[in-house]
Amino acid sequence: MTVTIYGIGCKSTRKARKWLEQNEIAFVERNILHKPLTVSEIHNILRMSEDGTDGIMATRSKAYKDLNLNLDELSLQELIELIHRQPKLLKSPIIVDEKRLQAGYSDEGIRQFLPRNSRLNWRMNRLNLLNVNPTN
Repeated sequence: MTVTIYGIGCKSTRKARKWLEQNEIAFVERNILHKPLTVSEIHNILRMSEDGTDGIMATRSKAYKDLNLNLDELSLQELIELIHRQPKLLKSPIIVDEKRLQAGYSDEGIRQFLPRNSRLNWRMNRLNLLNVNPTN
């Protein structure tokens, strides 16, 4: 399983890289400002996104606001070409493997990239900690 981090070198991308390294998950990283996503790669990311464009677009970003976009007015092809030209329109990082996608950094969400046994062990350890230190 190959994990890829597509990012713009921001704090969230650095956090994702550090987390993957700490959890000994092999990954490749690509700065999409230096090497933008291809149209095909954007299609693949959209195909994996549960929320379509809403799940991957950085609608609070300066790049998005500066363009004064209304996503509903753009065709899918126009949007994909715009993302290709303006990679800052995407959330950063976008982390993918063959089956999973996470847009933006989330402590909870990134755990999906742990191997299944590691995820189960993490959950069991977490439950044990909660039982030892109840927060009531």
